[in-house]
Order: sequence, then structure tokens, then C-alpha cells
Amino acid sequence: MNTSQAHTDMCYAANARMYSVNSQAAIAWKGLFGWLARVSGVNLDIVDHAFPLPLADLWSRRDLGCAFMCGFPFMLAKHRPQPIVAPIPANAPVPGRPVYATRFLVRSDSEFQTIEDTFGGRLGYTVEDSHSGYNAVRHHLLPYYRRRGTELYRESIGPLTTPRQVMDAIVAGDVDVGPLDSYALDLMIRHEPQLGSRLRIVATTEPAPIPFLVAAPGCPDDIVAKLQATLTTFAKASECAFLRDALCLNGFAPVEIGDYELMLRWDAEARAAGYVRPI
Repeated sequence: MNTSQAHTDMCYAANARMYSVNSQAAIAWKGLFGWLARVSGVNLDIVDHAFPLPLADLWSRRDLGCAFMCGFPFMLAKHRPQPIVAPIPANAPVPGRPVYATRFLVRSDSEFQTIEDTFGGRLGYTVEDSHSGYNAVRHHLLPYYRRRGTELYRESIGPLTTPRQVMDAIVAGDVDVGPLDSYALDLMIRHEPQLGSRLRIVATTEPAPIPFLVAAPGCPDDIVAKLQATLTTFAKASECAFLRDALCLNGFAPVEIGDYELMLRWDAEARAAGYVRPI
């Protein structure tokens, strides 16, 4: 048996927890991984790693073959996983590009019309190593913080960890405003359209490079190459039309690591201004 065949016979973990925002999306991601395994010839084991299990434990798996990782913790990691591809959302803030943004959401029946209206209230956040739920929040609020020279909110509530918990906190009235990954929000509303009448967007951050699929640092190069080659055909594969619709996804693009330097710059700017925590 040659080395390439031995690698293919091994089993590699796959997981889409970051964008398995509801049961319908989770089923669609499992369908995508099933297609990916069949077409690439890579043996993928779709593993469960649901909240409250730490995402860091998933990213550190030695058998990791294909899982989503946020670009911010990737750039901060001492031993980075191997990039595979980045998704291109159907409603990407820059059409046709693997980018996303953070939507600041409030309850639809609230009186808030702008992000400034929420100042003095309660701000939710996900986790400190999240770009969309923490780093991008600070970047967007930094100009207001500089002008005021003081805290913007009376309370900063977190970690709420997942987009779902941020959304639930907003709907329940536990926070006045909270951040949601724009692609995660698209997936939620695609499968739970009633959410669109319960939430309202009051601000959107600048676009940033989106979380991408990664493999373990030690994953064999030929396995990574097979996964990359297959996923780049997803956009035009006729058998994937249903999955593209269910996942609000146009396709996948190569990962440009240099683009993710933006996240480190935004972090450094906020820290230099003394705005370490979004409040």
C-alpha cells in the first residue's frame, strides 16, 4: 500500500459546529461532508462537538480533517491548523467574496433605531477570541469610545459563546443589543423565517475575512489537497444545488492568510486605545 492510499484509508474528523445554527443547517452540513467524502475519497467521520464543549478542543484534535475555525483564534494560535477553503456566502457583504460582517441586533419591538440609541444599555458578546462576536464589536465601537472617552454601556454581558445564545438573550430582553455573524444570521433566518420579525439590525461592521475550514497541523498534504480540490467544485456540482440553497452558500474559495492580518490590526488598535473589553 502506498503512502497516499494509507492516508486515504485513515479516518478524519469533520465538524461544522460554528455554522450548525439550527437542526436544518446541521443536517445540510452533514450532507455536504457526506458528498465531500464520497467525491474526494477521504474517509470523513462527522463528529459531534456541540456547546458547551470548547471549540478549542475541536481545533486541537490530531485527527481533524475538516472543521470551521474563526480567523481571529487562528491568527493568535501558536500552532496553526492547515487552511482548506473559505466559504462564499450567497449574501456576502462583498458579493462573490469569502467575507462576512457583524450585525448588531436589537428586538424588533424596541425603541432603538441606531447603535448610538443602545448606549447606556446592556451589550452582549460571544467569547473573547471571537472576531464577529468580540473583536469586530470593539472595532466598530472604538470611534464612539474615543469621542466619549468613557464606557458606552452600563453592562457588558458574556461570554454568551454562540450566535444562538446571543439571539436568545436579545429576544428574552437579557441584553439590549448583541452581535451576530452575518452568515450565521442568514442561516438562522433561512430555516427559521419567523426570526426576521423578532429582530432588527441597527448597525453592521466593516466586512472581514470569514471563518474557514481547517485540518490538523499534521494532516497529510495529500488529504488537504483532495479536500481543497473537491470543495472548489461545490459551486457548480449539480448534485449540490439543494445544499447550496440550504446552506445559503455560493461556493468555496482559497484561504488568503494575509487577509486575516486585519483582525490582529483591529485588536491592536482597540488595545492601544485602552478599549480592551467591549463596554
